[in-house]
Amino acid sequence: MHNTIIFVLIIIGGIICASKELGVPSYNVKRATSAFSRRDLSYNLCSTCFARSGDSLDILLNLILNGSTISTCGTLCQALSEKTRSQLLGTFCDSACNAVGIEKFITLNKHADLDHIWYCELAKICPIKDDGDAKITTFSISPTTGPIKTSFYITVIYVSNNGIGTSGFAIDVYTPDHIPLSGRYLLEAAKAGTYSERLVVIPDPDPRCDPLQEECEKWLPGIYNVTVQICNGECGSKNPHSSVYDTAKGSFQVTK
Repeated sequence: MHNTIIFVLIIIGGIICASKELGVPSYNVKRATSAFSRRDLSYNLCSTCFARSGDSLDILLNLILNGSTISTCGTLCQALSEKTRSQLLGTFCDSACNAVGIEKFITLNKHADLDHIWYCELAKICPIKDDGDAKITTFSISPTTGPIKTSFYITVIYVSNNGIGTSGFAIDVYTPDHIPLSGRYLLEAAKAGTYSERLVVIPDPDPRCDPLQEECEKWLPGIYNVTVQICNGECGSKNPHSSVYDTAKGSFQVTK
């Protein structure tokens, strides 16, 4: 009989002022607790690579587009290390670049084809497991109706027979005013066992959102449709070692 992994994720409230990438904190969404939070060196390196990959990829793209002299992975990644003042980020870059070669690495950066998780997998920092699986067995929202600032609990339970590799959890909320809202989170590679996730989300307009610069979610009264996905690798990615394990949908209503 296969060992079974049961993961419990509780997401509280609405989502955020604008679409957020993996690892980017938001005003409305907070990851309160995680059974995936470990203190061993391997996961700390993976989570560090993941958390800093967005900045690294942005800087790498600027270095490439600004016409810097780049002939080797070492040259490019040393420039990244100097820009970030982090030898560790330079090492991550060098490992990822050497995995595909300098020409392909530059092409991937130019076309924004490197997602956060795959970048860290190329660097051999985050583990890969392509025979993983996850099946959502429970999806519920409670309460289903409430005014602004209500905490909406979205509970997801999913089961895996084989464990998971470095994975993503994605939530998308489709709003009455058609402003895309989303959250993306890292799930570490895990063996058989029981794990839990808890996110705290409050549907409240983000005071940092400038309507002159971007569309700001006002949390208007109406139906908010919710889609969650559990993925091998980053949800939405077309890169190697990326696929959707399972999807679930539901909705909640914000009243006046």
